[in-house]
Amino acid sequence: MYIPLKPLFSRHKGIGVQFTDEPTGNLDSKSGNIVIQALNHINQELGKTIVMVTHDPKMASYCSRLILLKDGVILDDLKNSGDQEVFYQQILGKMTEL
Repeated sequence: MYIPLKPLFSRHKGIGVQFTDEPTGNLDSKSGNIVIQALNHINQELGKTIVMVTHDPKMASYCSRLILLKDGVILDDLKNSGDQEVFYQQILGKMTEL
């Protein structure tokens, strides 16, 4: 499957940042996994920063840091210890709390 991507990163002195808004929102699960794996590779292997907005706790569990917002107010700032499943459960717990 080919997923066309717009240029991902702006460059200013070699620094690249990707802003994504619900990058997997309208995709089936297989295509969504391809996109999130590509973003994860770009972040981990190429050292690029990705800022992602999502309502999907599974997609959020791939992040190294998660900032929970409501009505423009920061409710919590979570850091991923490296275990995606544990982080996913932590996110679900926080969502239930809120």
